Amino acid sequence: MMKKILIVSIIVLLQSVTSFAQEAKRTIPSVDIKTLSGETFNTSEILNDGPIFVSFWATWCKPCIQELMAIDENYEDWQDETGFKLYAISIDDTKSMSRVAPFVNGRGWEFDVFLDPNSDFKRAMNVINVPHSFILNAKGEIIWQHTSYSPGDEDEIYEILKKVAEENKVSKEEEKIEK
Repeated sequence: MMKKILIVSIIVLLQSVTSFAQEAKRTIPSVDIKTLSGETFNTSEILNDGPIFVSFWATWCKPCIQELMAIDENYEDWQDETGFKLYAISIDDTKSMSRVAPFVNGRGWEFDVFLDPNSDFKRAMNVINVPHSFILNAKGEIIWQHTSYSPGDEDEIYEILKKVAEENKVSKEEEKIEK
């Protein structure tokens, strides 16, 4: 009998911990990184009224480049439709970081690109492999994350961005009603 009570108690405890973990959404930590021009930027300034897409990438990572190129092809349309903003965080180290700006400029990427040469932000976000991408809502809460890239993944990303944009719109309407 005691064994059954113990098992039931453990199950109830695990369910409550799981539900608490789902309710407590993780946000981006405050870490200093660099702009392409060498200025300090704190990740707490990663803000937007719509969804936010954060991508950890490197110039030597082919899947990273494929993902960013696929998103770049749709960037303006997705911005118009969802209001999303893209922050690409290069994890190139101090030896290869001088190649990032020419790499980005050569591709004509219009989104924000930052440098994390000491991997401080990468560690704070528990990123192990690249590409590793996150989608945040307007409150800065992490809604989705994904590692790796395969052609077609951008379709899933777009669907999630649309969903988050809609949820942001509903939240703003609810805030207006409450006031």
